[in-house]
Amino acid sequence: MDRVGIVGPGRMGLAMIGHLAKAGFPVSATDIDPAQLAKAEEAGAVPFASSAELGRNSDYAIVAVGFDAETVEVTMGADGLIGTMAPGSCIAVCSTSSPETVRTVAERAAEKGIDVLDAPICRGRWAADEGTLLALVGGTDAVVERSRPVFEAFCSDIAHLGPVGHGQFGKAMNNFLMWITGVGLIEAGRLAESFGADLVKLRNALLISSAKSATLEDWDRMTFTWALKDMQIVSQMADALGESMPLAGQIRETVKEARRIKASNPPDWSGEGAVPKDRQSG
Repeated sequence: MDRVGIVGPGRMGLAMIGHLAKAGFPVSATDIDPAQLAKAEEAGAVPFASSAELGRNSDYAIVAVGFDAETVEVTMGADGLIGTMAPGSCIAVCSTSSPETVRTVAERAAEKGIDVLDAPICRGRWAADEGTLLALVGGTDAVVERSRPVFEAFCSDIAHLGPVGHGQFGKAMNNFLMWITGVGLIEAGRLAESFGADLVKLRNALLISSAKSATLEDWDRMTFTWALKDMQIVSQMADALGESMPLAGQIRETVKEARRIKASNPPDWSGEGAVPKDRQSG
């Protein structure tokens, strides 16, 4: 079995480590935060001090960091994966990044005979705990098939959308539509409260109507933590392709206030009151 290394084992990555170890994969991890790396070790991963060291000891590396600059650093940086992984190994970029970033990583990796899977994941941390994540993947058929045993350890669904870059594009569209719905639920909820409507009864009715959405179903678990980053990626793609997306521009601005509202005084669609931050997901 591939030796699987995870770079940046956060809330999602720790759950992935557990599933991979349970499936029998030798698992390792690295993180710039010693406390987080200690948690990864407790979850069953062998700790390494750097991405380069992890790459030297892995056949398959999963990048699970937060931002594009971090993805670039841990893959192509001076102490990155590409400098130490062997030809025939594979890097899966599970971070939400721009399509251009992951394409650049793939081009640089190919020079060293290393494959890249563009593989952002959806459904949030509770799905990570349950092993029911969705991976939206981009890559060659051969790389996707090579990756299936690894991803099936923590995903119930794998959707192959096209070549490298298409996975990130699919994730951007998923999140764009999710944030549109999230902003709409704040506005609708506030209007309903002013009108005097029973939000719980209204929610139950909407969930059996054409307004049903995963965002409404999971409202209590949802935060807007990564919304601005997601909308910046959408806006950058629209600008690069010369496409007019006025709604995307509006949502990019409104998610800033939506994050504050959701964290402090959101519409109580479920009737359960505010949800503790440690139970929320983005």
